[in-house]
Amino acid sequence: ASFDNAVGLWTGQTPTWLEGHSAAVNTVAFWNDTTLVSAGDDFEVRIWDTVSNHGTPIGQHLGKVVDLALSPKAGIVASASWDGSIGLWPLPAIKTNTTDQLPTQLSGHDQGVNKVAFSRAGTTLYSASVDGTIRVWDVDQAEERQVLVNHGFGINEMVLNESDNWLAYGAVDGVTRIVDLTTSAEVHDFTLDRRPILAMALSHDNQFLAVGDGEGYIMLIDTQNWQIADDFRATLRGPVWALAFSADGANIHAGGLDEAMYSWPVATLGAHEKMADTERSFLKDPAKMSNGERQFARKCSICHSLSPETTRRAGPTLYGLFGRPAGRVPGYAYSNTLSSSDIIWQAESINALFDLGPDHYIPGSKMPMQRITNPVDRADLITYLRNATTGAPL
Repeated sequence: ASFDNAVGLWTGQTPTWLEGHSAAVNTVAFWNDTTLVSAGDDFEVRIWDTVSNHGTPIGQHLGKVVDLALSPKAGIVASASWDGSIGLWPLPAIKTNTTDQLPTQLSGHDQGVNKVAFSRAGTTLYSASVDGTIRVWDVDQAEERQVLVNHGFGINEMVLNESDNWLAYGAVDGVTRIVDLTTSAEVHDFTLDRRPILAMALSHDNQFLAVGDGEGYIMLIDTQNWQIADDFRATLRGPVWALAFSADGANIHAGGLDEAMYSWPVATLGAHEKMADTERSFLKDPAKMSNGERQFARKCSICHSLSPETTRRAGPTLYGLFGRPAGRVPGYAYSNTLSSSDIIWQAESINALFDLGPDHYIPGSKMPMQRITNPVDRADLITYLRNATTGAPL
């Protein structure tokens, strides 16, 4: 699931790109060997046939979708959205895009929903939210059964272990706790002085629970004796965004700001090295940058490249920007608003873009909302872009 609006289907080192989302893809999950489901910032849930690489929308929210849960036994896909709702999309819709059973939306959270998880039978659904609660839902009746956790701070992560009757959750304030599914009582607390919790994964044999946080640490909890088996700094700087165990449970995989996935043998607990052994180019010391370059690094570099070559980014390359009509880079899927605009990119239009913000200057654009309020910062960015996008020496 990628910020460049695509799903990458990997067999070895060469991906097939599944194109169809109109904004960043946040989550993807396999239904079976030839079918997967994805969802993202375009508020959409899509089903993909990996034989034909064809995708079809099956659901629409009113806010970005950040998680999916699949229950083949119940024949339902659940989607967690920041509009505060949970979508339930039945299996017939996945197979034929038609169904006698209408989709259902569960409403009860006061704020966005971050995580969803089905019970094995698919009759119960658990959801974790920015509102600080974990709620339990009766899927057949499409109604809330109970509030399992009322934490008070936003809950980012949740792992369900139904066979051992517990649920783990991680929150914005760094809390990492285990609760009993029957009594809802807190049975273990592994909260350390690090926040927020951004990733969780359970090994396939349920022995290890991995927890990643915003300060770059990975904690491995042995769930058989409920002790911390390992706790190590995994990144040079920045968060651990993603964790997963290998299918055989022998390795823990992790991803963060670095441009690669890293993997450590679980058997070598206590001897792990960091994800990278040198500073990356995008971690250049801001003090060594000009002010214009700093503005570009902070506001533009995640989405846009400066090179003439096409690269997979959320936005088009800025090479040759000055004097170019908006929405004209070949091969990039622009919004209708931008592709039909009469904007010419030059100092005045770039200044207005960041002075007013994209949502006001070009309403309906896919560009994220951001402003540069200081006129000097805008002028320095424009000077940097004028040089950098023409290939002139900086």
